[in-house]
Amino acid sequence: MRVTDTTTPHDAGDPAPGLTVRSEGAVAVVTLSRPHKRNAIDDATLLGLERFFTAPPPGVRAVVLTGAGGHFSAGLDLAELATTDVAAGLAHSRMWHRATAALEFGAVPVVSVLRGAVIGGGLELACATHVRVAEASAFYALPEGQRGIFVGGGGSVRLPRLIGTARMVDLMLTGRVYDAAEGHAAGLTQYLVGDGEGLATALGLAERIAAAAPLTTFAVLQVLPRIATAEPATGLLLEALMSAVAQGSDEAKDRMRAFLDGRAARVAGASPAPDGPPGAGS
Repeated sequence: MRVTDTTTPHDAGDPAPGLTVRSEGAVAVVTLSRPHKRNAIDDATLLGLERFFTAPPPGVRAVVLTGAGGHFSAGLDLAELATTDVAAGLAHSRMWHRATAALEFGAVPVVSVLRGAVIGGGLELACATHVRVAEASAFYALPEGQRGIFVGGGGSVRLPRLIGTARMVDLMLTGRVYDAAEGHAAGLTQYLVGDGEGLATALGLAERIAAAAPLTTFAVLQVLPRIATAEPATGLLLEALMSAVAQGSDEAKDRMRAFLDGRAARVAGASPAPDGPPGAGS
């Protein structure tokens, strides 16, 4: 997918000085643009992310989130916390929670491109995205333990779901750093590609995601996370309800008819398989 060089304004301009937004069709590319600070996230940038994901531009069906230069994000700009008291620190953490929730539970799926530093708040932000593509240069750490602070951007909720509590404890207590391969093996990312290949891979994935049926996208972003944390019987009921709603939509009926009529691609395995009758398989 080719991305245009022209920045597309969001309302009267980019959503924050530390962000740029550009688009190609139904995919928007949001870039953390503070390369002089390895894309450390200040309050203005965070609030810009919240504004963008709370109300994405019309027509956007998927987003690629990346960082300018050689890094995704080195985390929270610690200058924001230098003189913070307890009450202000609490409010600051809750601001991060709002922003990352706007991303995770927003209207559009987000594919992140992780390269270089993915540290602290940068890792917390990445964990709120739905699909994560790592380049070989990516490395991950939670240095909060070495700084005398604690995660505040939702990492204590999201990160254990990806890698387990024990791995997060290790990262925070020892200052351990995962390289791209270690992070991928631990469950931080779904895709691992060579340096310089992340954006093209993410854009290709975002194009496929943007073509999904709106009700299916809604179910995956809004319902699936609730099912995953629900008591099993409740989760199964939610699944049945959402399945009935989705398959009852006109778009689902049109797509299933296209498949049955041989007008839609079938899922292909790693090796050729004999064709079956219409309706067989997916």
